[in-house]
Amino acid sequence: MRPRSGLAAGPVNVLGMPTSRTVSLVTLGCARNEVDSEELAARLESSGWTLVEDGDEAGVVVVNTCGFIDAAKKDSIDTLIAAHDSGAKVVAAGCMAERYGAELAEALPEADAVISFDDYTAIGDRLDDVLAGRRREAHVPRDRRTLLPLTPIERSSAQAHIPGHGSVDLPEGLAPASGPRVLRRRLGGGPVAPLKLASGCDRRCTFCAIPAFRGSYVSRPPAEVLEEARWLAGHDVRELVLVSENSTSYGKDLGDLRALETLLPALAAVDEISRVRVSYLQPAELRPGLIAALCSTPGVVPYFDLSFQHASGPVLRRMRRFGDRERFLELLDQIRAQVPEAGVRSNFIVGFPGETEEDLAELTEFLSAARLDAIGVFGYSDEEGTEAATLDGKLDQDEVAARLAEVSALAEELTAQRAEERIGSFVDVLIEEVSADGEAEGRAAHQAPEVDGIVTVVGGKPLVGKILRARVTGSAGVDLIAEADLENAP
Repeated sequence: MRPRSGLAAGPVNVLGMPTSRTVSLVTLGCARNEVDSEELAARLESSGWTLVEDGDEAGVVVVNTCGFIDAAKKDSIDTLIAAHDSGAKVVAAGCMAERYGAELAEALPEADAVISFDDYTAIGDRLDDVLAGRRREAHVPRDRRTLLPLTPIERSSAQAHIPGHGSVDLPEGLAPASGPRVLRRRLGGGPVAPLKLASGCDRRCTFCAIPAFRGSYVSRPPAEVLEEARWLAGHDVRELVLVSENSTSYGKDLGDLRALETLLPALAAVDEISRVRVSYLQPAELRPGLIAALCSTPGVVPYFDLSFQHASGPVLRRMRRFGDRERFLELLDQIRAQVPEAGVRSNFIVGFPGETEEDLAELTEFLSAARLDAIGVFGYSDEEGTEAATLDGKLDQDEVAARLAEVSALAEELTAQRAEERIGSFVDVLIEEVSADGEAEGRAAHQAPEVDGIVTVVGGKPLVGKILRARVTGSAGVDLIAEADLENAP
């Protein structure tokens, strides 16, 4: 997980010190956090703050933290301490700040403020307080699911702030000239950007704490998503990556369980958008109509980011999840019957409480048969506040580490084999970088940003943001090497 920030250097005074109302944003964690940071950037800019790239040039550094697993929390703490060492004022925002609030503030005096999602709408004022030395009490964490009605269809009228749902409410009686106004400020460049479909989650996986601090599931209205897609297209984005905690649930709180199938062709039809990718799909909710939409909608890539987590039925039941090896393989067969070259990735947890050698064998047999393009493997560890932390059958950490090493090695071998299978095939590569000697790097339809490998393309006339057809000539791990196909350019 790498920090992300953007923008040019800000103003300095005659002594070379940054002017006071300058701020740098550092983003940790997932693409959903990236969207949230860009909402914060827009709010800060509208409040008169100057955004700068380098924390050494900022009066305040805002760290949008990740609080998902222990490694992410450690990375967040290290980043906050490093920001403090730069001499700037430091604000902890994001998931870890929301999840721990006052506890984090007490444990980390290096942070001048720890803010909640509820502070985002007044972020400019909060940073003014920090700059002036006005100390605010950090929030006491609460289960954000309690802020919204239990019934999904009633949630649209709730008042809780939901980060990344980036439109501005206009005064009553004043209609927008052309749809909702986008509340977002890009912090980085490049032809790919995440677009948030929804926030929160209604599932109750025993290992996951995310619903408690992200809240219940709330879809963004289609008109709002489309307007932001047009805005991103106007800022040189050519691929939209739809993100949420669970994209397959999109629309259930809007009264339309098939809203995503309707939205996808509309997004793909936005001028200048070359392709649309959907991430975070739940196998239990992947209905035939959505599979068909992902496989057959022009401009939508046949890419399936499926949250399997395991392949043993007994382990999945303890996780409060659906499926088993046979049903997951049947699902993959349904997808590949429509698009044989469809991209599929997934994550898995090994060493879950009660996992037996037989359960582990079920997982490895599934992986060997599934032909996945990308595999993430994590060793189980307790997360406070989760049901799994109270389960019996805990494995020794040395045993968890051994199983993690075994499955990770298998995953690396299998994904390399899957990449080799693509040698000789043709791929459409969205070019993201071009070197001085004309060698280009980008991603094919089966590769999502940052997690699924890249394609290096030789030949042709590659341009950043354009799609180049190429024939795969080699592979290195999950990465591909390809030659431009000049006769069949898309």
